[in-house]
Amino acid sequence: IWSTVLRVPITFPPDKFYGAQLSAMCVPDLLGTQGTFLFYSTRPAEGKFKEGGERFPLAGTNGHFDTKIVGPPNSLLEGEPNLELPMTIDIDRERGRARVGVDGETVELEPRKLSDWVTLSFKAAPGVKVSGICRMMITEMGEHVSLYITPISLDPENPAMPVSHPSYYSTYLAKKIGPFSTLGLAEDTWALNEGITDDSAFLQQTYDIDAEREAMFFAALQKLKQGSLVCVWDATDRIQHMFWRYLEDGHPAARGIDNPEHKNAIEELYKHNDALVGRVMKRLRKGDVMMVLSDHGFTSFRRGVNLNAWLLANGYLKLKQGTDGSSEWLTDVDWSQTRAYALGLTGMFLNLEGRESQGIVKPGEEAEQLKAELIAKISGLRDDEKDEVGINELFDTRQVYQGPYVGNAPDFLVGYNHGYRVSWDCATGMVSGPVFEDNTKAWSGDHGVDPRIVPGVFFCTHAIDADDPALMDVAPTALRLF
Repeated sequence: IWSTVLRVPITFPPDKFYGAQLSAMCVPDLLGTQGTFLFYSTRPAEGKFKEGGERFPLAGTNGHFDTKIVGPPNSLLEGEPNLELPMTIDIDRERGRARVGVDGETVELEPRKLSDWVTLSFKAAPGVKVSGICRMMITEMGEHVSLYITPISLDPENPAMPVSHPSYYSTYLAKKIGPFSTLGLAEDTWALNEGITDDSAFLQQTYDIDAEREAMFFAALQKLKQGSLVCVWDATDRIQHMFWRYLEDGHPAARGIDNPEHKNAIEELYKHNDALVGRVMKRLRKGDVMMVLSDHGFTSFRRGVNLNAWLLANGYLKLKQGTDGSSEWLTDVDWSQTRAYALGLTGMFLNLEGRESQGIVKPGEEAEQLKAELIAKISGLRDDEKDEVGINELFDTRQVYQGPYVGNAPDFLVGYNHGYRVSWDCATGMVSGPVFEDNTKAWSGDHGVDPRIVPGVFFCTHAIDADDPALMDVAPTALRLF
């Protein structure tokens, strides 16, 4: 049965099967990261970005600046130096425009407006080029000049590594609908979090990516005579993450923002998607079945929880002598005395002997006793400052998961309550700081919480026989229908 699979998460590298696939979440940018934006500015550097960005200083005279775009490492040369492209920036204050010259192309920019896609060709060797695409935006051109460049996507027309199956499918789509983002997390939430872009620019980027997705979806639907077509639409996720702060009074991420221009961004997006569903339904033929579903819902993210700080305070985690726990990626942790730690967005782990390189907790009875102890203490954990429960329940994954991949799961999933989520510092392995703190980033809504409070939605053009359908039901249902 032919299947066309567009932008479903965790499909990189692309699978080989009877059908066509365009990969999604986990596809890197040209630098090999999950999305690194570039920021050029005459402003004094204020340290490194916490997330997803690189700063480059600008120096010039009379509104002219010479700089460069740093690309991926060149594996064809000894030492693998980074590929580079010279770039010029010229400011025309009379016209209120900026001109960026790169790779033989001149891009004219209007302040706070994203450019169209710009192709970048890095020359790795004679006759060998590495191609990427990006968008640019001049964010200020007064006393200071600043230029934002999106993460450099692999060029879908000429990708540096396969992002589709067959490998030419991305090229076919680019020829049919034009250039499009291939990056797994294409909407640049990090730049908005860091205050480099604004709400309007983020919405423009998100809706543009949504239009790319709609074009490729209808192109695939037009060609599909029989079989299945699956497409993931990301905008509902990204816009709820970044605009939830405007849904509720007193959200710490909306402090100082009175009468925001895009207060209704989430509602407007749902209306936009509802219209899309209508357009698809008009194309359905007799016997077709359409499902509209989400893998999760959403809730507010007002307060961050640093479980590493709690583990430290309660004696389950120890720091190396002379460190304060402020380093990322758990580098300050004394593993010889640490029994549990947290890392990532939803998981907590035991420092298990035989699994962790310096594990001290013995598998079996000792590990099970420690699990029970942590579950009893962390389930119902209160945020005294707000007089609220921050964590509803700590789940033992060996009790809630089944199947051959249970070993890939963390030892615990953390069932955060409404308004709570793992803190940004805890997610990157920092230990220092308070257990509970306000979340002031634009990323103000989330779903990495107690799954019982963020159910997904399900709509179908065919009657179903389950009162409480689950994501796991979709694949066997599709097989049964065919």
